[in-house]
Amino acid sequence: MDRPSASDGEREAAYWLADAFRAEGAAARVERERAHGGYWWPLGLLAGIAGVTSLRGGRLAALAAGVFAAVGISDDISGGRQWFRRTFLPMRDTHNVIATVGDPAAEHTVLLIAHHDAAHWSLVFHPGVGPFIGERWPKLLELSDNTPPLMFPIFGGPVLVALGALTGRRGLRRLGTGMSLATAAAMAEIGSRSTVPGANDNLTGVATLLGVARTLREHPVPGLRVILLSTGSEESFMEGMQGFARRHFASLPTDRTHVICIDTVGSPELLSLEGEGMLWMREYPAAFKDLVSQVAAERGITLHRGMRFRNATDGLLALKAGYPSVMIGSMNKYKVPSNYHWPTDIADNVNYATVADCVRLCDGVVRRLARVIRPGDGRR
Repeated sequence: MDRPSASDGEREAAYWLADAFRAEGAAARVERERAHGGYWWPLGLLAGIAGVTSLRGGRLAALAAGVFAAVGISDDISGGRQWFRRTFLPMRDTHNVIATVGDPAAEHTVLLIAHHDAAHWSLVFHPGVGPFIGERWPKLLELSDNTPPLMFPIFGGPVLVALGALTGRRGLRRLGTGMSLATAAAMAEIGSRSTVPGANDNLTGVATLLGVARTLREHPVPGLRVILLSTGSEESFMEGMQGFARRHFASLPTDRTHVICIDTVGSPELLSLEGEGMLWMREYPAAFKDLVSQVAAERGITLHRGMRFRNATDGLLALKAGYPSVMIGSMNKYKVPSNYHWPTDIADNVNYATVADCVRLCDGVVRRLARVIRPGDGRR
């Protein structure tokens, strides 16, 4: 299925997945939310406003445009209200799948999240970058614990336009203008590309949810509710998860809900992120990360620690909302997800042993939480 965010293919995948959950004994439904379905228009337009205004307007206009664009971009990429796209751009339907297993009336909940939409490919995501750096400068790769900050120049262009206009420094303003116009061009290139198959990112996460549904059907966990959520429009900056949060976070108390985000777990090495964020790094809670690591060790699963992603997943919204959260992903020897946003992200290139380990890990974490949470008395 071709599954762009907020598309007919994404909707078809959602209903297929709901049926698959039901076949595993889970109560499943599809919820419709509203989404724009892309990030190239919001970011491209905002950067273009800053660049074109700086090129053609006076200092005051450039200052206003730079500030407007910088604020809009920061909000859009950081799990904010996404006011620019929701106010000025067309919206479509996106579809979340929500499956529940265990005790639906239980006081405590574990929420596992994946997504079933797929990304556009782009030259920006060329898989040759990691090998080029890793083979020539292996020590640099060894010391790195962050993925490349792709959004820094996108945000930085309008910031430099505003600073240049404010201070009267023409060189600064020219640099910001060039960066902003380059961003607009890059976003146009991404928008013109097709959708990748999305096997690793993130049908491996979907497979993990189905695997956990099966283990919990075969060996139920009493006294705990487990919600298996597959969102739509994650690739358009978590729009499906935004809708789920607006609809359900109020009924999921932060002191009685744990969140596990599962995204792109088909690379050779399973990992637990230390933190993530496109601009500002947010750290996942140490206690929950340590619990996950302990479960991995007990089950003989190799789980890498120490990496931080300059990206954003659905887990970021749960983290910002104050939930005890972890994000489980994977990487190759170049410390990036295999075939990320590239046409080679097909089922034949998935490392299924890593996916199986992720199922066993998530199952183990659910069972550990069921033991440490005492049903009915509100204590841990």
